[in-house]
Amino acid sequence: MDSIDLRVVLSARGLRRDFGGFVAVNDVDLDVHHARIHALIGPNGAGKTTVFNLLTKFLEPTSGRIELLGHDITRMPPAAVARMGLARSFQISAIFPHLTVLDNVRVALQRPGGLSTQFWRPLSALDRLTPRADELLDAVGLTDVRNKLAVDLSYGRKRVLEIATTLALDPKVLLLDEPMAGMGHEDVGTISDLIRSVARGRAVLMVEHNLSVVADLSDWITVMQRGKVLATGDYPTVAADERVKVAYMGMEEG
Repeated sequence: MDSIDLRVVLSARGLRRDFGGFVAVNDVDLDVHHARIHALIGPNGAGKTTVFNLLTKFLEPTSGRIELLGHDITRMPPAAVARMGLARSFQISAIFPHLTVLDNVRVALQRPGGLSTQFWRPLSALDRLTPRADELLDAVGLTDVRNKLAVDLSYGRKRVLEIATTLALDPKVLLLDEPMAGMGHEDVGTISDLIRSVARGRAVLMVEHNLSVVADLSDWITVMQRGKVLATGDYPTVAADERVKVAYMGMEEG
């Protein structure tokens, strides 16, 4: 195995978040590796989304430390963390519905293209971004709909477009929040193939409820329950863990 594959690119130590008297995340340790797909799973209310919000700096931790690419980002603002290479997609699609597929990606390319603050420039200023946009559309299989309005895409292809716009930021670490939510079987296969392809060159951390997807895609899994890490390992390891079975089946151990 190439040593680069073992490099930790995002880590958390002792991560905690309190909301008044409620501890939503309690002493969470997490290591996400380059070119690996890491799933964060657990029952509803386990604290998975709060961990995502802490890692992306939408929330400040009560205590603990977060590192990205070897740099302490614990108290950094979200925009600065994003510029360092951490990108996130959400459960709800975040595309511009009344722009074309191509223009959605060209808009997303403005930041790495150096045009993000040049709002006074004409739309033609985006033309130089078209070749890179077309590369991204080809990579995710959307070339055939490049001139369609995003609103006219199927639900699954809207999610593919969202991932394409996230990839336009050239992230080193990609966080996916329930990428398969609401999808039919065919779309799940498409997105799974895309995530697998994307992870060849970057770390992927995803929250996902579909355990068959988790089993198929994940190199490593962190299971959470009631704000704490319950188990870690590959899928066979965590699937065989009695504590995980109890957490998912809602039974008490005898």
